[in-house]
Amino acid sequence: MSVQLIVFALVTFLHDLFTAVWVGGLITLGIIVLPSARKVLGAGPQTKQLMDAIQKRLSVLVYISIVGLAVTGMLQANRNPAFQGLFSFGNPYSTVLTLKLILVLAMVAVALIRSLVVGRRNEPATPSRTKLSAGLLFINIVLGILVILLTGFAVAFSSGTPPA
Repeated sequence: MSVQLIVFALVTFLHDLFTAVWVGGLITLGIIVLPSARKVLGAGPQTKQLMDAIQKRLSVLVYISIVGLAVTGMLQANRNPAFQGLFSFGNPYSTVLTLKLILVLAMVAVALIRSLVVGRRNEPATPSRTKLSAGLLFINIVLGILVILLTGFAVAFSSGTPPA
């Protein structure tokens, strides 16, 4: 087994792990944790405290994952001969990667707005602020799922012609 193959396998593993942490964290938070916290604790300050504590811990992993995804994504793309550069629409592979990058940038923007603007820990939890935060969370869940879908297409386009 060559060193290049081992490095590529590790880069792919890390890319998948960072994706699982970020998108999996979003899905878990939005579909399991938030509804469960509201059901048990109601919509009061205890729910806000719990969600702030979870968000604080999760955001560290998310920011690490964002940086890790950027690095490993570029390494993966540069390895593929079909890659024609960032924001290129020259072939199906590059087009899918461009769309994927646009969605990831949107996810980063939503995450930053949600954590730095909407989710300020010292601000009281108003119903409109809580609703906006939950809405942004679900937008990021949908964007994350779409990114994973586009990843499937990128892999399919990079492997050559589909079987007949």
